Amino acid sequence: MKRLKWPSWLPIDPYILLLLGTVGLAALLPARGTGAEVASGASTAAIAFLFFLYGARLSTREAMDGVRHWRLHITVLACTFVLFPLLGLAARGLEPVLLDHSLYTGLLFLTLVPSTVQSSIAFTSMARGNVPAAICAGSFSSLVGIVLTPLLAAALLGGTGGGFSADSLLKIVVQLLVPFLAGQLLRRWIGGFVARHKKVLGYVDRGSILLVVYTAFSEGMVQGIWHQVSPLRLGGLLAVEAVLLAVMLAVTWYGSKALGFNREDRIAIQFAGSKKSLASGLPMASVLFGAHASLAVLPLMLFHQMQLMVCAVIAKRRSRDPEAGPEPSLSRDPAEASRIAVGTGTRSG
Repeated sequence: MKRLKWPSWLPIDPYILLLLGTVGLAALLPARGTGAEVASGASTAAIAFLFFLYGARLSTREAMDGVRHWRLHITVLACTFVLFPLLGLAARGLEPVLLDHSLYTGLLFLTLVPSTVQSSIAFTSMARGNVPAAICAGSFSSLVGIVLTPLLAAALLGGTGGGFSADSLLKIVVQLLVPFLAGQLLRRWIGGFVARHKKVLGYVDRGSILLVVYTAFSEGMVQGIWHQVSPLRLGGLLAVEAVLLAVMLAVTWYGSKALGFNREDRIAIQFAGSKKSLASGLPMASVLFGAHASLAVLPLMLFHQMQLMVCAVIAKRRSRDPEAGPEPSLSRDPAEASRIAVGTGTRSG
């Protein structure tokens, strides 16, 4: 019996549909009372386990090997943690014309989270770029983001970021950094098990993200904050995010050319430097924003789907460039690489 497969021509990430279904479930049946306490505790444990798996998956040897290409990694980090936040700060001028304060706060938080890993790798492979550089760049961004994203949130969001405080920073360390480091320390003994069961564990961490989303949006429903968002505001948010993505794609492509990078490196920089990680951003937002996390992650969820759709089109066009070299060994079929990007982009991207 053949397994059902998601149509390759359909640009919507099936996992995004699950996320939207989870949001709908939270809207219809939000967790309340004891159920909310149980969901919150389970969400906290799921977040810790999620980052433990991230630590166990990240190859220290690969990361160290990539240090040699330091100019590329600094460029990606600068795009992710300097240029993106500057554009987020510039968008403050759109408040309250296009965005209300809650949506702007979520947009600014979106600009602070790290880059993706799997989707950057898959799109770079499809476009015949520097895949090892994309692996290292995404891994470095995720690792740096665990520390830098909360610090940037403290500096740029301050007291308006859903109650960000020193206690929130401590929670980040306990719930995210400590499990990540534990995964790194234990990778020597459990790395083989994780590699052999990566598909099953992928379902586990995806389920963890769904639980985080349900908890965050349930709290938002109980607090009644969804009544503050209108369709007009959502349309304005989508327009702003489309411009943000277009600017970053253009800057990473033409800016890296001006810096003297070759075609393969420019592809890695474009895909690693223009995207934001839903998997890393959701747990951080649940810690930083509490009951306001539902609105805070809405811009990130929309941007995530937009970047997958746009980058899939760009990667396919890059794969047909006359100057493109032989296809990397990661994926010899561009359609397959696209499915990898869509299927795993949420897991670590």
